[in-house]
Amino acid sequence: MVTLALVPAAHAGTPTVFIRVNQLGYLSGSPKQAFAMSDTDLAGAHFSVVDTATSSSVFTGTLPASAGGWSTTFKYVFPLRFDALSAAGQYQLTVRGTSATSPRFEIGTDTALYGKALANALSFYQTERDGPNYVQSALRAAPSHLNDQSAMTYTTPHVNSAGHFKGDLNAIGKTIDASGGWFDAGDYLKAVETESYTTDMLLAGVRDFPSRMGSGSASSNFSAEARFGVQWLLKMWDDASGTLYYQVGIGDGNAKTVSDHDLWRLPQADDTYGGTDAAYRYIRHRPVFRAAPAGSRVSPNLAGRDAAAFAMCFQVYRVSQPSLAAKCLRAGEHIFDLADTAPSADLLTLIPFSFYPETEWRDDLELGATELATALAGGGLPAGLPHTDPSFYLGQAAHWAHAYISGPGDAGDTLNLYDVSGLAHSELYRAIQAAGDPAGLEVTQAQLLADLKKELDGAVAQAATDPFGFGFTWASWDTTTHGEGLSVMASEYDALTGTSTYANQAIGWLGNILGANAWGSSLIVGDGKVFPDCIHHQIANIEGHLDGTAPVLKGAAVEGPNGTTYQGVVSGMNLCPADGSDRFGAFDGSAAKFTDNVQSFSTVEPAIDLTAASPLAFAWLSNQP
Repeated sequence: MVTLALVPAAHAGTPTVFIRVNQLGYLSGSPKQAFAMSDTDLAGAHFSVVDTATSSSVFTGTLPASAGGWSTTFKYVFPLRFDALSAAGQYQLTVRGTSATSPRFEIGTDTALYGKALANALSFYQTERDGPNYVQSALRAAPSHLNDQSAMTYTTPHVNSAGHFKGDLNAIGKTIDASGGWFDAGDYLKAVETESYTTDMLLAGVRDFPSRMGSGSASSNFSAEARFGVQWLLKMWDDASGTLYYQVGIGDGNAKTVSDHDLWRLPQADDTYGGTDAAYRYIRHRPVFRAAPAGSRVSPNLAGRDAAAFAMCFQVYRVSQPSLAAKCLRAGEHIFDLADTAPSADLLTLIPFSFYPETEWRDDLELGATELATALAGGGLPAGLPHTDPSFYLGQAAHWAHAYISGPGDAGDTLNLYDVSGLAHSELYRAIQAAGDPAGLEVTQAQLLADLKKELDGAVAQAATDPFGFGFTWASWDTTTHGEGLSVMASEYDALTGTSTYANQAIGWLGNILGANAWGSSLIVGDGKVFPDCIHHQIANIEGHLDGTAPVLKGAAVEGPNGTTYQGVVSGMNLCPADGSDRFGAFDGSAAKFTDNVQSFSTVEPAIDLTAASPLAFAWLSNQP
C-alpha cells in the first residue's frame, strides 16, 4: 500500500514542500523534469537526486524562480531539471533544508518504462470485455450479458437531458447479436460513439508500432483486442441493409424502468437480475437502439469513425484474416457513402446527447476518408467495392480537412474523443505523401502541418499559464485523455517534420498525468506508485482491492482533476475511502479538484475513450532516439 501524506504540521519557519515526479520514470537520454511546490519562496535552494541503492547524491541542482502560484497554501511551484542524469537506476529527489522527498522513480530504457504501461493498458481493455469472449482474471470470473446475443432493437425514445423517457420503449421487432464489445466506462453501456474512437486508436497503434502494440510484442500485443473492437462495430452496422445500431443498454429510465446507472453490481448478474420483475426488464434484456431506418443517412461523426475503423481493419488484417478484412473494407465504404454531410441537429452520440455532447464532425470524415484511401492504395482488394480508386477517397479526405481547417471548430480542441483532427491530419499528410502529392487537392501537406502546429501552440500557450506546464486546463473534464492526446500530437508533428520542436512537451505533458502534478498522483491506475484507489468502476470496486495493492484495474485512465466533483451512493457500492477522507484535497488549487472517492465519477471514473490515446503515447515515446 502506498500512503500519500497530507500537509504536515510545520514548525515555525519550516517550509512545507512536496516534490512531484513522473512516477512512471524517465528515459535515460531524454529531458527530465519534476516540480517542488512550497508555501515559501525557495528560489536558489539546492535540490539533489539520490540513488536509492546507495543513498548517495548523484546530481545537484538549484531551484529557479517560481513558475507561479498554485493555491493559497502552495504559492510557489519550482521546476526541477536533471536532464544530465542518465544512469539507469532508482532515485528520489530531495530539497535541502526541507523534509521533502519524492516518491521513488526510475531512469531506464523505453522497454523498462513503457513496456509495463503498455501491458497495463492492454489489461484494462481485456477487463472491459463484454460477452462470452471475456478474459479471465482476478477481476473477471465469468462472461457477461449473454442475452445480448439475441437482443431486441428499438427506435430512439424522446428523453430529457438526464435521459429519462416516458412510458415504454418502442420495439422494432428485429433481434440482433449485440454481444461483445467493451463496457463504455465504470458502467456497462456499450456505444458506437466511444468504441469507434477507441478501435481507431488501437488499430493505429497495432499498424504503426508492431514491436510495441502488435505481433512483435510478447506482453502488449493489441492485435486481438483491436479485432475484438472491430467485430463488435461490424455487429452494430448491418451492412446488407445499411442500418446502424448505436447503443446497447439505457443509462436512465423512469419510475417503472430500472436502468444501468441505477444499479451497482457485477456484469454477470444482469442476465437474471430481478427475476421476473418487469422493472428490471431492460437490465436482463438490454435494448439496442437503431439510429434510423435502413438506408438512412448516418450521423457524420459515427460514419467517419466507423469507416476509419473498418478501413484500418483491412490494412491490419488483410494478410492474416482476409475474410474479415474484406468484410471490413466493404462496410467502411458503404457507411462512409451514407454519411450525412449537412447535419442540422445534434450529432448522434448516446441517449441522452448530454452524456457525450460531441459537436465537431468534419475531422471524423477526414479520418474515415484518409483510411479508406490508404486501404485502397495497399492493393489486394476484395470484389464488390463501390470505389477502388484511392484518389476518390484522398480527394474526400482533403475536402473534409479543408472544411475542418476553415470551419468553426478549427483548433478548438486537441486529440480526444471529441476531436480526432490530431490523428486525421497526420494520417492524411502521410497518405498525400505516399500518393506522390497529387495536384488539385483542397488541402496541402503544409496546411495540415500548420493546423497541427496551431493546435499544439494553443496547448503551449495554455501551458505557459500553468506552473506545472500542462497544456490543458486542470479545471475541466477529460484532463487525462487530453494529456495523452497532446503527447501523441507532439510526437506526430516531430516525426512528420523530422524535428524535435515539441519533444519536451511530448514527454512533459505525459509526465503531468503520470504524477508531475499538484496532487502527486498518476492519473492512470497502476502506472506509478501513487494513483487513485477508489475509482468509480463497479468491477474494480467490488472485486478489486481499494488500497492500491493488486488486483486493481491496471491501465485505466480516469477523468482526472476537474472543476466539479459529485457525490451519490448506489446500493451495493463499497464506500471508498471508508472514512470519507479526502487524501488529495489539500492540494486542490486553480479552481481544480481531484477527489479520490468512488462517488466522484467526474474525477475518478475510467473509460475506454479516456484510455485510448495512452498506448499510442507510450508507443511513440518508445520509438524516440
